[in-house]
Amino acid sequence: MPHLRNRNSGTLIVHHDPRSPASEAFRTLRTNLEFVSPDRPVRSLLVTSPGPSEGKSTVAANLAISLAQAGKQVVLVDADMRKPVQHDVFSLPNGTGLTTALVRGIMPDILQETPVPGLRVITSGPIPPNPAELLGSSMMGALAGTLASEADFVIYDVPPVVAVTDALVLAPRLDGVLLTIRLGVTSRDAARRAKQLLAGSRCHLLGVVLNHVKPGRGYGYYYYYYYYYGSNSAEELSFEEAAAAVKSKATSGT
Repeated sequence: MPHLRNRNSGTLIVHHDPRSPASEAFRTLRTNLEFVSPDRPVRSLLVTSPGPSEGKSTVAANLAISLAQAGKQVVLVDADMRKPVQHDVFSLPNGTGLTTALVRGIMPDILQETPVPGLRVITSGPIPPNPAELLGSSMMGALAGTLASEADFVIYDVPPVVAVTDALVLAPRLDGVLLTIRLGVTSRDAARRAKQLLAGSRCHLLGVVLNHVKPGRGYGYYYYYYYYYGSNSAEELSFEEAAAAVKSKATSGT
């Protein structure tokens, strides 16, 4: 994914600039998700990263918009109850949200409409003292089940997987996980550690999104985006290999 500018209009590039290479990259990601698991269709997806500032929330928001633009009913859940941002990204109030539902019971009014038809957002709500415990609660399981039955696609934005256990607690309850890494920021060791942790949680790791790849002259569309997926997708991935694969596709015209 290319570097996306500041919050709101810059971050929601699929909504505000649908013809950009970045928007096309998210549409390709959307298409890949439809085919990555043909025997087990992906309807609930967790988006995380090894560490902070690697673009997971931007990826989650734009993927949600892309799915809604394809006619899907989508719910984006800000399950990062440590440093939530989706309420800022979509300019929504955050007085109530996910924590409210988990503490007080499932509340239908936590679903907030957005300017994107078909996309609703559940903001984090007030920051609790025990995010991992809430995400592992029976109430979270009930809420996830309710959302999965009422929407075509539910995307969960969760904290970095190496830093805290929140993603590991929630991931096994969902259909799949996307790991976002940022070129030049995520270390190889951190990426491998994230993969190991997710594998240990028995989740379905769908693939890796390589974020913040700078466009270069002559690379065109493919240099903006690389999505590497499969049963061993994150195990052998290195930044050099990913970047080389992107460049190879661009120069070969495939």
